[in-house]
Amino acid sequence: MASWGFLTNHGLVLTYLGRYPDSTGLEIAKAVGITERAARKIVADLLAESYIELEKVGRRNRYRLDTALPLRHPGRRTVTVGELLGLLWHGEDPTDGTDGMDGGGRLSMPVEGS
Repeated sequence: MASWGFLTNHGLVLTYLGRYPDSTGLEIAKAVGITERAARKIVADLLAESYIELEKVGRRNRYRLDTALPLRHPGRRTVTVGELLGLLWHGEDPTDGTDGMDGGGRLSMPVEGS
């Protein structure tokens, strides 16, 4: 049986960068379960559409999300990036020291009732 998920890789990268704004392309790729090349392409897409901003800190990049932007989904109601993150994180503070990762080193989203 094929594996699939409800969030696209773009959504997973955006969510990961919200929690870990200092991540490298390799760290993003490992967390989302994609290649580093795919992760870098997605980051470029998110930068081009202004969902994230890039800040250079020494030799590293730091990403800042624009949580007020609406998601790119043609729905009836406009949902913002911030609302999506709030739903996925269940009001958690991403800077509270929890890592949001499952035991296999991949991004883990909280599920109601767990």
